[in-house]
Amino acid sequence: MTSYARIYDWVRRVPEGKVATYGQIAGLAGKCSARQVGYAMAALQDGDDIPWHRIINSQGRISQRTGSEGHHLQRILLETEGVVFSKDDKIDLLKYRWVTPTEFQLPKI
Repeated sequence: MTSYARIYDWVRRVPEGKVATYGQIAGLAGKCSARQVGYAMAALQDGDDIPWHRIINSQGRISQRTGSEGHHLQRILLETEGVVFSKDDKIDLLKYRWVTPTEFQLPKI
């Protein structure tokens, strides 16, 4: 499986109303960097079934795209799914970041 295929496989798993960071997807996909995840998202074509809009940067922000208005569409798609942005255009990662079952840890008693 190519690195892009692994990346897309993980991005497809991010549920509606949740987000993941480029670095988070890189860690889950393995053998790639956050930058490669960004390149994979940029390589998508119209009509692909990958929920690219759910991938954001580690500061909880949508990354601006050079020569594109895709960041406006990304915000609209996320807001449609119920994701709320703060006044300074950030997403609360504690509330909206997707936590995979392998990341979930029960508190120690």
